[in-house]
Order: sequence, then structure tokens, then C-alpha cells
Amino acid sequence: MSDKPGKPRIGVLVVAYNAESHLAKTLDRIPRDFAAQVDEVLVCDDASPDNTYLVGLGYQNRGTDLPMRLVRHPINLGYGGNQKAGYRWAIDEKLDIVVLLHGDGQYAPEFLPQIVQPIIDGKADAVFGSRMMERGAALEGGMPRYKFVGNRILSTVQNTMSGATLSEWHSGYRAYSVEWLKSVPFQRNSDGFDFDTEIIVQLLESSARIVELPIPTYYGDEICHVNGMKYAWDVTKLTGRYRLHRMGFGTGELAFASRPYELKLDPNSSHGRLLSWLSTRPAGRVLDLGCADGSLAQSIEAVGHEVTGVDLTRSEGVESRMTRFFEANLENGIPDEVGKGYDMVVCADVLEHVREPGRLLEEAKLLLNAGGSIFASVPNFGHWYPRLRTLFGMFDYDQRGILDNTHVRFFTRRSFERVVAAAGLAIVRRDATGLPVDVANRGSSDGTTAERLGPFATADRMAIKLRPQLFGYQFVYELKPNAL
Repeated sequence: MSDKPGKPRIGVLVVAYNAESHLAKTLDRIPRDFAAQVDEVLVCDDASPDNTYLVGLGYQNRGTDLPMRLVRHPINLGYGGNQKAGYRWAIDEKLDIVVLLHGDGQYAPEFLPQIVQPIIDGKADAVFGSRMMERGAALEGGMPRYKFVGNRILSTVQNTMSGATLSEWHSGYRAYSVEWLKSVPFQRNSDGFDFDTEIIVQLLESSARIVELPIPTYYGDEICHVNGMKYAWDVTKLTGRYRLHRMGFGTGELAFASRPYELKLDPNSSHGRLLSWLSTRPAGRVLDLGCADGSLAQSIEAVGHEVTGVDLTRSEGVESRMTRFFEANLENGIPDEVGKGYDMVVCADVLEHVREPGRLLEEAKLLLNAGGSIFASVPNFGHWYPRLRTLFGMFDYDQRGILDNTHVRFFTRRSFERVVAAAGLAIVRRDATGLPVDVANRGSSDGTTAERLGPFATADRMAIKLRPQLFGYQFVYELKPNAL
């Protein structure tokens, strides 16, 4: 336990594999005034086939003023697996900061005081030592030119795909807030060298504060255990998957912190189309079923209507965005407390979330005033995207969109209109919206990706006019009760 009350508890995680020639020198280079502030230095030998563990044991036994603990994994956990074990140790030991240091001496231990300081000052959740911040320093420090070029290309590509602005994605010199580590699922990350990229993705996804500091570069006779081509492919693929997940495609495990539902007010989106229809109606009472955080309701009120919202969860600030809010599970029907006498009922992206959408439409119909309408939007399972996924045996749920993993019903235009007819409703108007091109800006560094996709969006809208059942991403309806 720390005997330094009021000061952060700092741990240094030294990952070592085949580092017998460098480990002792690396430990010797840890500044002793910094070592006095450290609670523990954990040296993790990842089942090295050389004498790394014996060197560490000899260093410990000869007497050292480092608060050192030495462990040897009985099996090789991999570069990422070794880090996972170390970060679990930091959490279990209730440390405040943990620094990753390589046992081969490639990263300067002399820099340890600087790399923890931004976290101590409360200005960062993670600090990266970057070899690329000072022009020419990496090459002067002995980094091979092919590695320098590869690092710059990969970092540029990954910044473009993720929306980050890091000078280097591939430094192994890092400090983390343990509190931040506790908040993210790093245990699910790779056991390989792409672990470092995955944890950057998690930093970006959680909106963590990242500080980069320039560090000296040192390349000696250490052995590189990274397969460069495989590593480049793995991290590029990983960053691309994250960008797609931010846009709603894929299972979303990399985008663990993203909001699943966001207001879509582009004129060609479902929310934008519904809002344009509602804005032409005289001011009236609106019931918004499945109102989420109330963002759409707020926009509806802005065009002159009074909105009552219903949703399963009470999002922060939802009551302030509408006239009334009720927390209820629509699977059990519309709660009696909402009353009757509505001029419009909005079912925006909600019918696919209930097992009996027809019953919900029937109940909504009974709450309408004479001449009232139901406005609904549903995703189109007949769209080319889920069709292709199914054709090639790749069907799975996504985080958002047509294959949203919270959907319990899927609709084509024909199947939904059968539900509408069975509920005693007639179609007043129907429209189809295109691919949500605006989501391409999620994770974009400059927010202009969607604009660059303008020609694609135009072609998509033309295709919808020709074949809405195949190219329509969502269908939007105005419905009225059948005349008796």
C-alpha cells in the first residue's frame, strides 16, 4: 500500500519478452526520484524462452530500491494479453495511474515523470509518448526508414478513418488513468499487437482526453516480434470497422459508448420527412410513441404543436423537451394516463421494437380526434443491404439501422401495409427515404464526409424513385382510420 497520502498511486507495468539483454539496463534507467513516487513496478515476463525471468530475479535479489514485483506467465499471453494482466493488476491494487514501459529499452524510462504528469494534473485520461511530434527526431534516433514511412502512412489512414488527430498511433509508451481503464471493456481486446489500436479506439469512443508528448527515439539491437504486413492489415481493418460501427454498420462492440438513437433531421431522413409533414398541419396535440430522449418531440413543438411523449426509459432532460412525458413499456400497450383527443400520433422508428405492432396501431387509432392521423416510419428489410447480407450468409445484427440489434420485427413494404390494413387504417401518403449518408460524418475529423458523398446520395434517391422496395432505406407513412 502507498505510504504517500494525498498523492496518486502510480504503477509501472514493464512488459518483457526475450528481453534478457535489456531488462536490467531498462530498470536501472528509471529515475530514482520518480521511483520514490511509485507504489510498485510490475515486471511481467511473458513466458520468454530466454533468460528474461532469471535476469529479473537476479536484479531483484541483488538489492534494488525499486518497489519491484516480478511475475512470469506460465504460458505466453501475447503482447495484448500481457497488458491485460497488468491492467487488471492496476485495478486490483487500486492504483490511480499505470504506465506501460517496454522491457527492451526502446522507450526511454527517463521520461516517466513527464508522461504521468498530465494525468496527475487532471488534464488527461491517457498520455502517449510520440516519436513523430518532433520533425526528423524518429529517423535521427535510429528508426528504420521503412518503419518511419509505414508508421506515418498508417497513422494518417487511421486518423482519416477514425476522426482522430494523433501524431502517432503506434507508440508503446503510454500512461492511463486506472479509473478510465475500469470504465472500458479492454478485456475483450486482442491478445496481439493490435491491442494498442483497440485501446485507442476505446479512448476515442469514450471521449477520453488524450495528451501526446514528444519522446526520444531509440533503436538498438532489440528484436522486433511484429509481423509488419499482418500488423498493418489488422490495425487498418480494425480502424475501418470502428468507423463503420460509428455509422451504424456492424455489431457495435467497438462503439460501446455510442448513443443507439440520434435525431435525424436531414430532409431525406425519416425524422426530417415526418417533421416536414407535421409542420404543414395546424397546431394541435401530438402523441409521440417511443420518443427516446425527446429530440424529435422538441422539434415538433418548435413548429407549433403540443407533444406528449411515451418511452420505456426516462432519458436525462426528456421532460424539458415536451409538454408531458410518461415512462411506460409500449409492449404492454399505451398507458391510460396519456388520455385521448390527439390530432396526430407519431410512431417514428418504434413499431419494429414491439412484438405486436398492429395492436399498438389499433390503440393509437382510438386516441385520435376526428380527422386525426398517425405518422409512422419503419425500416425496409427488403433494402439491398440486408438482402445482400442474407444472400451471402452474413446475416447478423448491427448497432443501428435496418438490422438494429434491438429490433424484434422486420418489415418489407408489403408486410407492413398488411399490418396497417389489419389495424383498420388507410394509407393517405407513403414515401421512401434513402441511405442515411449523413451518418458518414460520425467519426469524421472535418465533418465533410457526407458532403463528399453528395453524388452517391443523388444516385441513391434516383434509384428509390425507380424501385423503392429495393432501394428505400425506410418507409414513411401518413395513416388515417378507415371510414365506417
